[in-house]
Amino acid sequence: MSGPLFTDRAQAGRSLAEAIAAAPLHDPLVLAIPRGGIEVGATLAAGIAAELDVVLSRKLRAPQQPELAIGAVAEDGATHLNPLTASFAGADASWIAAETERQLREIARRQEMFRRVRPRAPLAGRTVIVTDDGIATGATMIAALHTVRAAGPRELVVAVPVASPAAIAAIRPLCDRLICLHEPAHFRAVGQFYRDFEQVEDDRVVELLREAAAAHAPAR
Repeated sequence: MSGPLFTDRAQAGRSLAEAIAAAPLHDPLVLAIPRGGIEVGATLAAGIAAELDVVLSRKLRAPQQPELAIGAVAEDGATHLNPLTASFAGADASWIAAETERQLREIARRQEMFRRVRPRAPLAGRTVIVTDDGIATGATMIAALHTVRAAGPRELVVAVPVASPAAIAAIRPLCDRLICLHEPAHFRAVGQFYRDFEQVEDDRVVELLREAAAAHAPAR
């Protein structure tokens, strides 16, 4: 199926929650990759009574082709690079270094904004579920998983509504469990599988993090 699979990101998150609900979860934490992943993550977290936080990962763009990912970098500086794609796109070492620095600056900007309302959640010893609205190349997810794994979760789960078969093959060895609702053979872009795929703004990320933090605040 190549047409829309989901009405919007919230509906995709609810579908993921239904798929995960029966599995054993230990002190679960949902980590969404913003910005598109936050809507999925918020409804997923609500559906399984989990905490919500973000993990920041940004794709490294190819020269002259900003939509093409040659790799990704995460908030702790962990970098995943696809050497073949980078070479094909003409991304030499100087371009990669400069692009990595650009994306780290954007990650720092988002950290400063998001951490005002949601200090980083502890990961050690927990079931940590990393989610996004979909996975095309897998670069941003792979960089994020290296960061999360280093924090010592009890179980590292990837849960996404839709992903390309190639991305699933690359990600599966990096997590303990992988839940993907759809793996279409013909995958052009994540947006093709949503009826409503409007851009998510920073303010919306802040809003959802604030709501989730309030919902899990300790009772007084």
